[in-house]
Formats: sequence, C-alpha cells, structure tokens
Amino acid sequence: MKKIFLLVLFFSFYFAIFTNSWLCEASSSPGPIRDTDGRLLRTEKTYFIVPVNGEKYGGVAVETIDNEACQLSVIPKRYVEPHGHGLELIPVDKKKGVVRVSTDLNVAIYSTYDCLNSTMWQLEKYDDSKRGKFFINVGPKSRRNWFRIEKYGKGYKFVYCKVVCKDVGVRMVNGQTRLGLNNVPLVFNFKKEILIGR
Repeated sequence: MKKIFLLVLFFSFYFAIFTNSWLCEASSSPGPIRDTDGRLLRTEKTYFIVPVNGEKYGGVAVETIDNEACQLSVIPKRYVEPHGHGLELIPVDKKKGVVRVSTDLNVAIYSTYDCLNSTMWQLEKYDDSKRGKFFINVGPKSRRNWFRIEKYGKGYKFVYCKVVCKDVGVRMVNGQTRLGLNNVPLVFNFKKEILIGR
C-alpha cells in the first residue's frame, strides 16, 4: 500500500511540473499581430502599412538612391491612396502561418522596378559619409535581413536587433526621406491588400 502511495505521489509531482511548464510556455508565447479589421496577420499574404492617430507617414515604397537606377531604398510615403507598396512578412518559423510580435522575420516589399534582384528589406552596410546613420535598402538575403515587429501604443513598429534593438523610423540624408534606424519609430497598423474579384 505504501509503495502504491509513493508511486501516485511521484507521478502527481512530475505531472504538476510538466503542466506548470507547459502553461508557462503557452502564456509566454509572443502575441499575434492583427490588421485594421482585427484579423490575424498571415504568412503568404500582402499587407500595406497605414498611419496611426493622424501620423504624417503611413505607407512605404521603394525608390532609387541618389539617382542611381538600381540602388533601391525603402522610403516612407505620406498617407494618400494608394498606400505605397505591399509587404509580405516571412517569419523565421512560418509553418504555423500566423505572424507574431517579437519574432525574427524578413520583410519582402513589392514594387514595379525591373532591376530588383531581391525584394527583401536589408540594413545597409556602414558608410562613413552618413555619420553613423543606417538606412533600410532592398537587397539579397543576408544576416542583415532580419527584423522584428513590436506592439507600440495603438499600433506597431519595426525594430532591427543585433546585440541591441533599434527602432526603424524616418530619417533624412542628402535631401531624401528614407527609413532607417532612429530613436523615434515609425508607428503604423497593417491593412490587408484587397484583391479585386475575390
């Protein structure tokens, strides 16, 4: 009888540890991102970013840098129709199909430029002429492609994390407004692309 009691106690103890560990893991899972209609953001879908609380900038687009035909940067757009270029969010683990905050992901941007050899956002390499400013370009897949999305007030923001995390905001260089690392983030919400006929 004593042995049965000890076995029950033993299994109850380990069941409690397993259950508590599972609950902690579930509760600490990063939250899903939602669009302006309250729907979960999904992989393999296209979204526009739109401003929060009457912010000046909303959408983003691809534009040439310093009049170079195929050196492309990501620029902010003032919020007018249309909403800039569409984005696809590609998490490091895209099997579950839901895009979540605080997880590494690639950002693909779609434009009409013929010279694109990649659609991925990429943090540009250090350039002395820019005095420590880092900007977001479009480039091939590399270690500099990884971004995260974080909840920020009533919207979201992009961050770039390597050793420390820095917000992605609006910066000026050579008279051109571009997206880059900044202490003031670009705050936005996601709006799903509406496909005519669907």
